[in-house]
Amino acid sequence: MTAKIIILDFGSQYTQLIARRLRELNVYCEIQPFSNTIKLDPSIKGIILSGSPFSVKDENALQIDLDQFIGKVPVLGVCYGAQYIAQNLGGDVLKSDHREYGKAMMSIDQTNDPLLNGLKRETQVWMSHGDTIKALPESFEIIAHTASIPVAAYRSIEGVYEHPVYCIQFHPEVTHSLEGKELLFNFVRNICQCQGDWTPASYVDQSISELRDKIGDDGVVLGLSGGVDSSVAAMLLHKAIGDQLKCIFIDNGLLRKNEFEQVLSSYEGLGLNVKGVRANDAFLDQLAGVSDPETKRKIIGRVFIEVFEKEAKALDNIKWLGQGTIYPDVIESVSVHGPSVTIKSHHNVGGLPEKLDLKIVEPLRMLFKDEVRRVGAELSLPQYILSRHPFPGPGLAIRVLGEISKEKVRLCQESDDIYISILRETGWYDKVWQAGAILLPVQSVGVMGDERTYEYTIALRSVNSVDGMTAEWSRLPHEILARISSEIINKVKGINRVVYDISTKPPATIEWE
Repeated sequence: MTAKIIILDFGSQYTQLIARRLRELNVYCEIQPFSNTIKLDPSIKGIILSGSPFSVKDENALQIDLDQFIGKVPVLGVCYGAQYIAQNLGGDVLKSDHREYGKAMMSIDQTNDPLLNGLKRETQVWMSHGDTIKALPESFEIIAHTASIPVAAYRSIEGVYEHPVYCIQFHPEVTHSLEGKELLFNFVRNICQCQGDWTPASYVDQSISELRDKIGDDGVVLGLSGGVDSSVAAMLLHKAIGDQLKCIFIDNGLLRKNEFEQVLSSYEGLGLNVKGVRANDAFLDQLAGVSDPETKRKIIGRVFIEVFEKEAKALDNIKWLGQGTIYPDVIESVSVHGPSVTIKSHHNVGGLPEKLDLKIVEPLRMLFKDEVRRVGAELSLPQYILSRHPFPGPGLAIRVLGEISKEKVRLCQESDDIYISILRETGWYDKVWQAGAILLPVQSVGVMGDERTYEYTIALRSVNSVDGMTAEWSRLPHEILARISSEIINKVKGINRVVYDISTKPPATIEWE
């Protein structure tokens, strides 16, 4: 049974960062909504309560039964968690006159405390809260303060509980808290006694064993995309069940230039049983005349199900549908406050399991994107697959803005091919997280030779990110952008203008549709 830390999510924008920091310490953790009932078992070594956009003084403040775990396992309350624990155990919490936000210098009062062990006496932390703890509950003591916050960190007095309760009014998970990672190390490794043995190798070994037990002699069908997630999922399943896994790669006519052939070629020698299916016309015919992005996604999802269903039903003994779902997908599908607002439909096709009467197996569902790549490396997947940029499930349907036609797809493919090729040639492909060309639904005047043109515009998008949750636009050198623009305009007939997108996520998204 894998030792783990449970992170209870109260809606903080930083909750995923806590999980990422613990994973970096090779400690397994799971994010759960605060409203989940916690059933303690020997695998749960500690509980962390996250921050929240709410105030504990709000009428609609998020409530939790602390008796489930206080004193039964080590607990760390962060910001809202710290204030909630203080208020509910008899302390006094007040709304601040002003929001305490930004860098602050914290002074440690008890240098021998296990949570603060090894930290500098004065250390920079990151504050982000609107409540202030004015008085501690009985049996608790202050262990650190700042110039403006008397209670920056506090703990239960030793011996009051079987396991300690720690609370901090700052965010150790953000890089602005300079020794935050050391604090988290102290909590999960020293106080919670986690061994730090959750590594890519251990994950592979454990997953292979669990997949064999779960699947038995059944067959699994998996839709490959050529991307990192589906490739790693396929290899993990292949290591576990061998030829019981059947993979299907569908050409929807919206892939990058020559991608169908390149992806099939990339899987040669890996031992995967892959069938390539050309279905270009089926998708493009249904998309003709459609410009609304959500409608495009739904059409692609529906046609994909139709094509995949036909291929899957021709296989024998298939009882499971393999999917490359990863942890951010899982977290975002479970809202802290109920049904989430849909920004855009997810590219995973949800109707397939019911349609095919199959059970779902998701070998990567607890991994972040960078962890998926590390597991892929442990499985000896080639670097050209692991370093491949993310590509949207609907493909170029959402990079050809407005109505789709074969000619527009061609313009986007040709432009994208030049863009990506130059990034590879100049060494920039591996320096950015994702890049692609977007065909805009506008035409503008240009001059080529002595002729006046009225042609389309290509927008180039390149971002740097860790997992796609946030993204910064990539600072590509001007001379490279100039070369890309020149080659696209000179070689792709129908394009006479190239622009570069310098928007961050948020407020923009990585894709345009």
